Amino acid sequence: MSSATTPPDSDPSRRRQVHSMLKMYYGLNEEGKCTEQAESLDPCDINGPHFDPEIYLNKLRQECSLGELMDHESCMVKQIRSLDSDMQTLVYENYNKFISATDTIRKMKNDFKKMEDEMDCLSANMTAITEFSARISGTLQDQHTQITKLSGVHTLLRKLQFLFELPARLNKCLELQAYAQAVNAHRKARCVLQQYSHMPSFRGIQDDCHVIMEQLAQQLRQKFRDGGSSAKDLSECVELLLQLDEPAEELCDKFLSHAQSRLEADLQGLEAELKDSPVADTSAASTHKPSPGPNPVSPSKSSTSNPFLSPTAGTDILEFIDRGCNEFVSSLCLVIASYQELFINRPQEGELSSKNIPEMANGKLHVFVDTLAARYFSLVERRIQEEKGVGDNSLLVRALDRFHRRLQAITKLLPGSAVPSQGTEIVVRAARERIKQYLLALQTFYHDSLTDVRQALAAPRLTVGGASTSGGGALAASKDAQPNLSELLTSLSNFILNQLKSVLASVHLFTAKDITFSNKPYFRGEFCSQGVREGLVVSFIKFICQSSRQYCESAGDRGGSTPPALLLLLSRLCLDYETSTISYILTLTDEQFLVQHHTPVTPVTALCAEAREAAQKLLNHYVKVQGLIISQMLRKSVETRDWVNTIEPRNVRAVMKRVVEDTTSIDVQVGLLYEEGVRKAHSSDSSKRTFSVYSSSRQQIRYAPSYTPSAPMDTNLLSNIHKLFSERIDIFSPVEFNKVSVLTGIIKISLKTFLECVRLRTFGRYGLQQIQVDCHYLQMYLWRFVSDENLVHFLLDEIVGSAAHRCLDPSPMEQSVIEVICERG
Repeated sequence: MSSATTPPDSDPSRRRQVHSMLKMYYGLNEEGKCTEQAESLDPCDINGPHFDPEIYLNKLRQECSLGELMDHESCMVKQIRSLDSDMQTLVYENYNKFISATDTIRKMKNDFKKMEDEMDCLSANMTAITEFSARISGTLQDQHTQITKLSGVHTLLRKLQFLFELPARLNKCLELQAYAQAVNAHRKARCVLQQYSHMPSFRGIQDDCHVIMEQLAQQLRQKFRDGGSSAKDLSECVELLLQLDEPAEELCDKFLSHAQSRLEADLQGLEAELKDSPVADTSAASTHKPSPGPNPVSPSKSSTSNPFLSPTAGTDILEFIDRGCNEFVSSLCLVIASYQELFINRPQEGELSSKNIPEMANGKLHVFVDTLAARYFSLVERRIQEEKGVGDNSLLVRALDRFHRRLQAITKLLPGSAVPSQGTEIVVRAARERIKQYLLALQTFYHDSLTDVRQALAAPRLTVGGASTSGGGALAASKDAQPNLSELLTSLSNFILNQLKSVLASVHLFTAKDITFSNKPYFRGEFCSQGVREGLVVSFIKFICQSSRQYCESAGDRGGSTPPALLLLLSRLCLDYETSTISYILTLTDEQFLVQHHTPVTPVTALCAEAREAAQKLLNHYVKVQGLIISQMLRKSVETRDWVNTIEPRNVRAVMKRVVEDTTSIDVQVGLLYEEGVRKAHSSDSSKRTFSVYSSSRQQIRYAPSYTPSAPMDTNLLSNIHKLFSERIDIFSPVEFNKVSVLTGIIKISLKTFLECVRLRTFGRYGLQQIQVDCHYLQMYLWRFVSDENLVHFLLDEIVGSAAHRCLDPSPMEQSVIEVICERG
């Protein structure tokens, strides 16, 4: 029963199933048409027309078990119930539809009956109205003509009264300065007076009105020339003069001339601010860099100036731009709008339409706007150029944004004007100039930082109770203590990187989302790619590399030679830039400014190669300078001594001890910045080694009496044969970025200089022995610093051999005595 009472539309799938079953029962297809099917003759086909229940039942009893019969029975019961329920649903549905159709027909019958009654009533009313209208028209037909005639006479009398009262009305308006009412009244009567001017009465009225309107026009011209009225009053004056048939071109010139006088007053006010601002004083004012804390590169407060601090000015640039926008630009927009409303957008009627006034007026307006805008832009650019300090960009960016935003109003008011594009060029130029200022400030900061480093290297701090008397806590150690190069490098690198990050943060204000010009395609792409990345970051990195390479000049152009420690520190700085810093800086720039490489930019590999080249050149020059310093000591020690008449050696010369000390100091200095490097395996008796050339020298001495002048070259035979089988030594070859390679280069230069000086001197017996002692002492210590100890042995052998060749009495000292003297020394 529940299925019978359920609405048939509640389950669409159930409804389709019922319909399909009924169609199948009645033999209908999907379109509702009867289908011709072959009749089934099987009496067991329950759906066939020849179905026999007895035969079907007997067949089931024979073929099915009891359980299957029970299941089949329950299935048929369910189907029977389902069919009964579907039949009830169909009957219920059709019954409801029949009831609904009956009610609808009954309602329509009642409605149509009422409508027929109303139509009959309406028809009767229309007939009565028609009869009454015909009766009234017939009654009033004679009086209608008389009423129309009287109405015309009344209208004519009112016009004549207006004409006769017009001179008095115009005089009254003239007294009350109601110029608009007077012009409107005269315009209404002008055509009538012109038409009937041949009549004396109307001619008199016309003459009186002409005199009065001439006085009115004279007063309007005087008011226009005085310029004491507001823009609204001025517009009203021009409009009234146009209605009085004044020449349009003359009015345009007068209107623009009057507006120009007011706008020039605004420009003069802006120019007065520029003249009052202390530009000359602030450009030379010196300020100080803020110290981030105690560090090795903290600048002195009295000798350095910080380019990142802004100079003090009378009026900041935001106030200047605000005044220009609120006064000049606003007034200019008001003038443009008023001018266009009066002369360009005004509908041209009658004779005015043939004079082509809008085109003439538009040309004059463009010239007027371009002239005044050029003067305004020159003042703005002068004020922007006064912003020399690069400490804070926010005011400048906000001022440029406001300047750019207000100029866009001119684009809407005056399409085709070049003023907005010129203003945009000013913004772009200001951004480029700001980039140049930041680059110059970074370069100045870099030079100042290097000056601080040189001061730290040249003037070690003194400590009193563990505190530095000069304030440099990181450099405070002890009296005459050398500053820590690694701390100097870390501080210098951090200072430069932090300053560059600060600059990028300041420049990033130009690309903020709330800045109108930041997202413009003509600004953002060029500014981020060519401005920030190339013009600032890449240029600064190249400047560091180029300025570092300049320190490799032999004659310093900065007031003296470059300290070797500074060369070493700069070489490590450039190497660090090549390995990591350049990639980090450019990645940071690209991510922060969303740089799109539409235009060619400098690749990271090129900058890294330039930094590595600078580092290599600096390190080579460091090796050369340190080698020449030691070489100078050796040269003076050789050239200032009488090697022929010297006494028997008892000690190692002090200069050799100084060479070892300086080499050890250089080893410590280089080790602070560079890694150890790779050495060849040392022999166990490197410090006790006896030079092979000593034995060669002894052999030469042994056979020396047999040498005759007829064969002078035979004395060098053994030495030359030894050189043939020795590896060639390149003295000034490029060094690698490690401590061993640096020390090897310095020692090669020093010993080569020692060798060349020995070759130019003549030695006695004890002079040769002193050279033996000195070379053995150098051999005891220098082999530890080089990559291959054989290099030191070979050069020292060459020195001793050259001294033996230049000796007048070559009697070498015993090796055991040499060792005792060196160990004692």
